[in-house]
Order: sequence, then C-alpha cells, then structure tokens
Amino acid sequence: GEADSFLGWVLDAFEHSRQPRIMYTLQGATVPDEVEDGELAGYRGSAPVRWGNGATDQRQHDVYGEILDCADQWLLSGGEIQPALWAGLAGLADAAERAWRHPDQGIWEVRSEGRAFTYSAGMCQVALDRAVRIGERHGLPGRIDQWRAAAEQVRRIILEESWDERSGTLSAHLSGGGVLDASLLALPLREVVPAAHPRMVATAEAVAQRLSAGGGLLYRYLHEEAPDGLAGDEGAFVLCSFWLVDNLVGQGRLEEAGELYASLCARASTVGLLSEQIHPTTGEFMGNFPQAFSHIGIIASG
Repeated sequence: GEADSFLGWVLDAFEHSRQPRIMYTLQGATVPDEVEDGELAGYRGSAPVRWGNGATDQRQHDVYGEILDCADQWLLSGGEIQPALWAGLAGLADAAERAWRHPDQGIWEVRSEGRAFTYSAGMCQVALDRAVRIGERHGLPGRIDQWRAAAEQVRRIILEESWDERSGTLSAHLSGGGVLDASLLALPLREVVPAAHPRMVATAEAVAQRLSAGGGLLYRYLHEEAPDGLAGDEGAFVLCSFWLVDNLVGQGRLEEAGELYASLCARASTVGLLSEQIHPTTGEFMGNFPQAFSHIGIIASG
C-alpha cells in the first residue's frame, strides 16, 4: 500500500510540475531556492550554512530509471497496474529515450557545467528496459519494440563510447576520456552491464585503485579530474564502497567482498548509524548524518 501511494505521489508531482524534478516538498511543491545563512557557523565551522537546495532545478536523468525500476519491483511483488499509472510510466520511458544523450548534472548534483554522464545514460537504459518488462509481462499497449531497441543501443554505447582504451576503463562521461567516477560501479547493480563483463571488471579495479582513500574507502571522483563547482575537499563516500562489495560478489570474489563489507559495518557509530562520508585519515564522520544512502548500501550488499 505504501509503495502504491508513493508511485502515485511521484507521478502526480511530475504532472503538476510539468516535467520530472529530482526533489519536491512533502506537498509535492517546488523546493525553496537556496540561500546562505551568514549568522550560523555550521558544524565545527563548516560554513556556509545553506537553507533550501540549489539542486532543485537541476536535470538528473537517473530519475526516469529510478521510478521505472521501483514500479517494476512493486509489480513483481503483487502490485496492480491501472491505465493511468501505465500511461505515466510509459511517458517516463519515452522521456528517457529522448534524454540519455543530453547533458545533466548527474547523480552527484554537480554545480559545474552539465555533461553526458555514463551513469545517467545507464539509468535511462534502466527506464527503457523496465518499461519493456512491465509492458510485456502485463500485456500492455506501448512502444515496446522501440524501447527495447533503444535500451540495447544505450547499453552498446556505454560499453563502446565511454570505454577509454588508454586507461582501460569505462569513463564517467559517454565521450570517454578516462575520467573515473565511482557511480560506474552501480551499472551492474541496475543490470545495465554484468559485473563479470571484462570491461566492467577492469572498471571496478580501476575505481578501487585510483579512487581509493585507503582502508576500503573510496572517493566519488577526483576533483582535479572532475570539477564539481563546489569549493573545498570531501571525505570518502561510504555508499561507493558498498557498490564495490556488490561488484566483487558479481565477480565471484566472495571472500574479498565479505571482508570489505564487514570493515564498512564496523565503522558505524555506537548506535549503528553511518554518515554520508568518512575522513580517510581520522575515520571521523563527515557530511550528512545519518545518511540513508549509506544504510541502503548495508541492506543491499548484505
């Protein structure tokens, strides 16, 4: 029932805003513009303190895949699809087919110039693939053959165009170039590319080495390679290490995966909570706390 209500809420919010946004208020309205509060110093002097969210108007193409994947899992668990719901989901699949080649701000909500992120294209592939699954499984009308062809095209483009022969890895951007981003580790989790595919294995190894913060921790990306438009450094992003756990499992490296998983869980606070980021030297929690992303990693990898 909650899943049904959530899907209805999301699609209603999309309709009212005339295009999918990445965030809404609980009432489905636009999130307030971001403003800095000069009177607050922030936790341990971590100014500037901000109210609102500057990413509210960003384009993030992963939203299409997130909703279609959610709907597919809900239906597999016994949900019942109504014509209005299917119309909304089919519209998202059509939007994903148009969007995947175009720049966006990506999963990390960068505030620099948009790029055609490989992860974003991958999530558009997820949207198309799940629309095909739902449509075929339930005998629904729609552009099934076109969505299937587009999904295969996106998968092929990711493996061919984002691959950088010189560095031997998939790249953060469809244009290649060898820039690494830990979000590439999520591609097998969404069934875009198998974890055991040679190019995915090479990519996981490259991320583990080049984005390593030590002790099994990973940076999301290197700021000097991928400027994000935000000042200052950051810690290791906890969720990325759980993605690495899943890739190791998909490669059959179960012992390594188990050791990494246990080491990450051991970093939790005395009440079993994890932050968004961890300082690679001190082990101190950084960023949002507690962070749902990190706990999703615990559940999914476990």
